[in-house]
Amino acid sequence: MGAASDVVVHRGGCHCGRVRFEVLAPAAVEAAECDCSICSKSGYLHLIVPAASFRLIHGDEFLATYTFNTGVARHRFCRICGVKSFYVPRSHPDGISVNVRCVDSATITSLTIVPFDGRNWERGRAAWAAHEAGTT
Repeated sequence: MGAASDVVVHRGGCHCGRVRFEVLAPAAVEAAECDCSICSKSGYLHLIVPAASFRLIHGDEFLATYTFNTGVARHRFCRICGVKSFYVPRSHPDGISVNVRCVDSATITSLTIVPFDGRNWERGRAAWAAHEAGTT
């Protein structure tokens, strides 16, 4: 994450507006674009943050959960409009992945998209961990 002065509160939500959230993250967003089956089909752009940096403002009663494969990831989506604006990712089970496409754009100063090899998840996760550590 960037310097504390670069961190802002982003707001966003699903298409119908029933689910709304806030996330504390840099104004210059770096998002992962995963090529796994679910992310590529949904066009998801991952902004992964610690759970403490995320707050659901309203709409918990409209959320449904979908799991598959290992069951670690908890894909939360609005049961009214079907949009997955955030979820608990397999790669960071103690964090939240926010879909950057669901963030209100007013607080994003720039967006850098980094590919993530989700089709080869273990290799992709190792490469992402090296990227997060700044060793790539």
